[in-house]
Amino acid sequence: MTSTDEKENKRKFAWWVKDSTIELVGKLYKDDDCTSRSEFIEKAVIFYAGYLSTENAKGYLPNVVTSTLKAIVDNSDNRQNRMMFKLAVEIAIVQNLIAATQDIDPVSLERLRGECVKEVKRLNGGFSFEDALTWQKG
Repeated sequence: MTSTDEKENKRKFAWWVKDSTIELVGKLYKDDDCTSRSEFIEKAVIFYAGYLSTENAKGYLPNVVTSTLKAIVDNSDNRQNRMMFKLAVEIAIVQNLIAATQDIDPVSLERLRGECVKEVKRLNGGFSFEDALTWQKG
């Protein structure tokens, strides 16, 4: 609450509510750092009014939160895409070096590809150069 809200006069009025709701307020108002049940109820009413007045009432999140989350996800995607591009370039270099120096027939290449798929799956994608050396040396 701002200082202008605190200066605004408060008024007492009667309202009907279930006992279970009063118990719920009694359990939760201190968790929200409210000094009284009245403060908790007032904050709840203001929050709910904001929820109802939003265009998309299904997701009552401030625009700042949603735009921040979107920016975080976009930033993460961009980093991952850049890293995947760099990795693809490095793999292309290695593949071209091997292709230039080795005489590999298409049938052997397809057989090797199948074995590599099995091995990478077995290692859950954590295939290293050391794994390749061990595998090739038998």
